[in-house]
Amino acid sequence: MKSTRQPTVALVPLVLTAWLVPAVPASAAGIPVGNQAVVTVETGTVGTTTTLGGTVVPLKEVSFSAQMPGRVNFIAGVEGDWVKKGDTLVALDDADLQAKRRAVLAGMSNAQSAWRNARVQYSRQVYAGPDYADQMGMGMGKMMDRMITKPMDNTMGGGGSELTRRSQIYAQGTQIDQARSQWYQAKAQLEEIDAHLRDALSRAPFDGVIVRKSVEVGDTVQPGMPLLTFADTVNLQIKIDVPARLMPGIRKNMLIAAKLDVGDTRIETRVSQVYPMADPQRHTVTVKLDLPKNAPGGPGMYAEVIIPDVTTPNANLPVIPKTAVLWRGSLPGVLVVNQKNEAELRMVRMGGFVDDKTISVLSGLQSGERILAAPTNTMASGLNPMPDDGSKTPSAQ
Repeated sequence: MKSTRQPTVALVPLVLTAWLVPAVPASAAGIPVGNQAVVTVETGTVGTTTTLGGTVVPLKEVSFSAQMPGRVNFIAGVEGDWVKKGDTLVALDDADLQAKRRAVLAGMSNAQSAWRNARVQYSRQVYAGPDYADQMGMGMGKMMDRMITKPMDNTMGGGGSELTRRSQIYAQGTQIDQARSQWYQAKAQLEEIDAHLRDALSRAPFDGVIVRKSVEVGDTVQPGMPLLTFADTVNLQIKIDVPARLMPGIRKNMLIAAKLDVGDTRIETRVSQVYPMADPQRHTVTVKLDLPKNAPGGPGMYAEVIIPDVTTPNANLPVIPKTAVLWRGSLPGVLVVNQKNEAELRMVRMGGFVDDKTISVLSGLQSGERILAAPTNTMASGLNPMPDDGSKTPSAQ
């Protein structure tokens, strides 16, 4: 959590500001006198809010790191370059993986040939029987073995031709299984190598820009080393850490006013995400708010978010036009018109915006006092904005 103003009674750097509730605004039109306008400070009934400091972050951000050792062969660009979804961001040298892939493909081809041969031999064994010319017998070929040797062998209990044939068929079927297993094993190795080849290429998961580059072409990387950070800088969010006591005033999809550190721009944000639990050390809950399209600024910039404080009752505070505020360095002030019709510079403690034109004051100003509605930065104490004869105009110092 971060804030730009001093605390009142809380121990965290929070600022009580104005919540958008019905209020009585100051007289914005004023009393035209010369080149200046004077307004009377009025009191408005406003709810209390807390201004929290936050950071503008991308909607999506991805950090790429090396998944395998190698040398960087290609990088899509430098910080700020736009890359489309699916394009290659970083490529590592994959010559060794390509060589292994070709070796595995050759092994798959051999395993597939052995598989087909085993199936052919199995079919021959089943339909044609064993090759008797290669078996031992009386030396008279398959006819004598079939007619004399094997019948006598079966009669004398020396063995069973049918059992032998079945065992040979089973052995041939085992060769089919082994050849098939070798093919699947080679296929698994090929899939593993293809996975490593995919790891050698880092592709953009969405349209975005390179926000941080950690390597250059020619660098040698090891697994785990950061390569680059890629983010969607078109869709932005504000990330804030909200004290747990303020969470009852926040709900998803509610609209919350914020101010960007770019030209003091006031915008309206929408709560997009509320983290489910508080940080156990800081006792804060992370909240993300969507910025409108084409909002000024970019990732990493500072922003202030006005959070409603429903735990604090409403207060009656002086309300003035925001154009009446003069800044002397980082200190706000107003030019108060005294009884002598002279403008005196008075430092005040600002609250929050009541609407687009008015702002509340916490201290330094009371209702009923008169101030200049739109002084310039060159004005100082001693200015007479209300000449008696009408012949003089306000001077500037």
